[in-house]
Amino acid sequence: MTQDLRLTVAAELERARARTTLLTDAVDDGDLVRQHSPLMSPLVWDLAHVGNQEELWLVRDVGGREPVRRDIDELYDAFKHPRPNRPALPLLDPAEARAYVGQVRDKALDVLDRVRLTDRKLVAGGFAFGMIVQHEQQHAETMLATHQLRAGAPVLQAPAPPPARVSASGEVLIPGGPFTMGTDTEPWALDNERPAHPVDVPAFFIDVAPVTNAEYAAFIADGGYDDPRWWSRRGWAHRQEAGLSAPMHWRRDGDGWAYTRFGRTERVVADEPVVHVCFFEAEAYASWAGRRLPTEAEWEKAARHDPATGRSRRYPWGDDAPGPEHANLGQRHLAPARVGAYPEGASPLGVHQLIGDVWEWTDSGFHGYPGFEVFPYAEYSQVFFGGDYKVLRGGSFGTDAAACRGTFRNWDHPIRRQIFSGFRCARDAGPLAATDGLEAV
Repeated sequence: MTQDLRLTVAAELERARARTTLLTDAVDDGDLVRQHSPLMSPLVWDLAHVGNQEELWLVRDVGGREPVRRDIDELYDAFKHPRPNRPALPLLDPAEARAYVGQVRDKALDVLDRVRLTDRKLVAGGFAFGMIVQHEQQHAETMLATHQLRAGAPVLQAPAPPPARVSASGEVLIPGGPFTMGTDTEPWALDNERPAHPVDVPAFFIDVAPVTNAEYAAFIADGGYDDPRWWSRRGWAHRQEAGLSAPMHWRRDGDGWAYTRFGRTERVVADEPVVHVCFFEAEAYASWAGRRLPTEAEWEKAARHDPATGRSRRYPWGDDAPGPEHANLGQRHLAPARVGAYPEGASPLGVHQLIGDVWEWTDSGFHGYPGFEVFPYAEYSQVFFGGDYKVLRGGSFGTDAAACRGTFRNWDHPIRRQIFSGFRCARDAGPLAATDGLEAV
């Protein structure tokens, strides 16, 4: 069993590094050191940062080895240097960064071969290694978002997402009652996903699929960006200050819309989930549609609760790891798939595409669950609790399966939309709907 775990960990480390290499080798050194947006780090900072985190945790802490480059720790501490300031730092150049991460990886793999994976909580089940895999994959998604903000000719290639295979519209009733939220059993789950705890969620309706480009375009056409009735006070103030008039990367194209993705401009696909909208935009759309955004607990119940057994699944489709038939994950494609493209990934009650395609905004702030315990460091989760953050769920086409599961929690400021963010709507269920056994409308 231990040898199988070592092989799994080594394969996941290699898979994450292959993606990092693809994203950094796709551009020249000038693009690697350039800051493509003040919202993002230079790609070369992300590259060395993933190596530095790997050194701190796997080489020094788990392995007890001598530092490779203690002198650069401060440069790659995300809390000490905000993103806009990072280009001015004396960062490793591309050749130095590549050499550094390679040296660290060699040492980390040697540690993996030698460490007992049962010695302490940090390494039990390969946790520390899984944490580093997830950290690198999360930065890979961040680097993919940087590529989306980059000007110039296309450098990334991927096949188009699959077409819709079934109709996925309307809404589904999620019956009221308790379910188990969070996890105690997922070996690589991060501290903010723990512990498992019961949550009683009243009955509610939730959209079968994320809100599409066509649906969002109707909101724009109806003057949604110009009518303060649909916006919260903070949302309207931000909409005015930022001059929002459409999702990020959209532009008028005759009587319709076009968007630019990874250097390619094309017409907006009507039945793809809308992407690159902030929380305030999602909130305004939901209000215009006579709906609301789901809470985080509602989203997780829709994604994990099996009404036939009462248990919470790892994923909407069951406990099996995501495959290409289940969800659009891992940069396999460079866009969301059309709604209805993944019927095998639907939940027992028929909610589609809860995993992959677009991160989904919820109407919940970020906080610890009852009984939360910091592990292994407060800066991953705890320092963000109670701040001006909204929780996003489900992952996007740029999220790797290693960093996405039914319990995984993402969070960001409500103004952010450079991330691959979309949403679906929900609404309260009346007393009749909550008890009459309705399943879909």
